[in-house]
Amino acid sequence: MACIASLLIPLAGYCAAPAPAATVMSAAAVSAAACTSVTWQYGVYYRLGDVVRYPNNGNYYKLVNVGGNGSDATDPTISTWYWQQTTCDSGGGGGGGGGGGAGATVTWQAGVFYRLGDVVRYPNNGSCYKLVNVGGNGSDGTDPTISTWYWQPTACGSTGGGGGGGGGGGGGTGCTAVDWQAGVYYRQGDVVRYPGNGSYYKLVNVGGNGSDGTDPTISTWYWQPTTCGGSGGGGGGGGGGGSGGSFIVSEAQFNQMFPSRNGLYTYAGLVNAMSGWPAFATTGSDTIKRQEAAAFLANVAHESDSLRATREYNQANWPLYCDWNSGCAPGQQYYGRGPIQLSWNYNYRAAGQAIGVDLWSNPDLVATDSTIAWKTAIWYWMTGTGAAGVTPHNAMVNSWGFGVTINAINGSLECGGRRPDAVQTRINFYRSFTGIIGVDPGGNLGC
Repeated sequence: MACIASLLIPLAGYCAAPAPAATVMSAAAVSAAACTSVTWQYGVYYRLGDVVRYPNNGNYYKLVNVGGNGSDATDPTISTWYWQQTTCDSGGGGGGGGGGGAGATVTWQAGVFYRLGDVVRYPNNGSCYKLVNVGGNGSDGTDPTISTWYWQPTACGSTGGGGGGGGGGGGGTGCTAVDWQAGVYYRQGDVVRYPGNGSYYKLVNVGGNGSDGTDPTISTWYWQPTTCGGSGGGGGGGGGGGSGGSFIVSEAQFNQMFPSRNGLYTYAGLVNAMSGWPAFATTGSDTIKRQEAAAFLANVAHESDSLRATREYNQANWPLYCDWNSGCAPGQQYYGRGPIQLSWNYNYRAAGQAIGVDLWSNPDLVATDSTIAWKTAIWYWMTGTGAAGVTPHNAMVNSWGFGVTINAINGSLECGGRRPDAVQTRINFYRSFTGIIGVDPGGNLGC
């Protein structure tokens, strides 16, 4: 069903704006010794100071301004506020683009989003792998020994220090730091220089969106003071590792819950999608983790006909989900798709911006790409509030009960006696799934 979107408030500021004409801006050239570039790819969120080579014209561009998610997946030839043309001669420092195993190597860590060209050493076998393709968030938290589309074996170069996905240090200094900017979502392990005091901070814990736009001098759970300089490869994504890569529900239990699901809804896609939200089904006691996982899957089961529906069944409704105040892409429709049946143009835009994929222009990715499909469902679970005023995630980790998740997802249409049959269906799924994974369902199941 597509009703979930009807309770989300249209997001102001998501209206489509005409793209500015491509212009070439004069900019100081990056010094040859300092330039480390990668080939620009559509949909990737680059970080402040990154240099990319645009494949269509061979020119180089440097990211000089950032939005809520770095480059916000903008095109260097169009978005000239974000990007300025620069030069990039050969012989620059090692790091992000690393070719042929020559760049600095860091130890791979689960849950880190590595960047195109990064080289990692896999701790279990000692082999090195290079990131040769990227998804919406770089490596999307994938495992080099499993996800061979993302990763290819390569020779191991010099070993940098600990850390993850930010690319190795260039030009002999171990620390790769950028000036902290308000509103930017940094990645675990990123090191920033705080302009107000000149000190350096490392992101050691992450929330639903990396650093969640927090201030290093205030949010000490996210950030810890560090040093920047001297020897040893610092690199971007750092220690601690994310929580991605495992799920408290086993694949066998997942198969038991959804024996006749559509092939889109793979267990691997779900696990990969979790890397973007480290707190999902990992917060609190073992009981709370299991209850949250069961609650999420129960609501998904109801919304998607037990994961059999990839697209809204009623095709007569397909053209209806365009709020022209928010802008609709030519030829695209925004009917319900995916595990939670994401609907409406403004929700596709918001979800896409959160996961780093242009879903406004390519909504059918939600019905064709397993990881993207699951990401949209987890995105709403972690951020949507609906009629409840709280997210489903917060409802479960605070033990407010499964009924609050129903209210958050579709309360305006189902709760308060409006659709007792639908509420009961969700409860039945929840009871079944808690039984499969061996946890008490708790109280307050209805709404």
